[in-house]
Amino acid sequence: MASAPMPQQVAALSAIGVLVTALVYGLVAGIVKLDDLGLRLIAAGGASRTLGTGIIRSAPWLLKGLGIGGTIAMFLVGGTILAHGIPVVGHGVESLAAGMGALGSLVAMVLEGAVGAVAGGVIVGVVALGRRVRSAGATA
Repeated sequence: MASAPMPQQVAALSAIGVLVTALVYGLVAGIVKLDDLGLRLIAAGGASRTLGTGIIRSAPWLLKGLGIGGTIAMFLVGGTILAHGIPVVGHGVESLAAGMGALGSLVAMVLEGAVGAVAGGVIVGVVALGRRVRSAGATA
């Protein structure tokens, strides 16, 4: 594909982008509507009632898991961006991971996730401090 003409590359990437976007938003819409599906299955009765009850009971666990997984993913993505954007951090991660052999990629991922978690913690601390300072100034 890299040797294809530019208009063909743009068309292919655009089509893939639209398809992936539609699939992701469709999946999200399906997850959001799980409770409606469960209630309809319960109302239908019979074996559907058991399935609907299972969906209703498992939906909060699914959403909690997605929230945790999404948070971890954001720490990993943000930490990777920061590690690559701050040369001393990026080189440190690479150096530590290089000595780990086959586990090097996993070690790098964990370290970059830690960078993201620390950065997130610093941001939360700064925002909390800013709120305290602002509320103290409003009461004075």
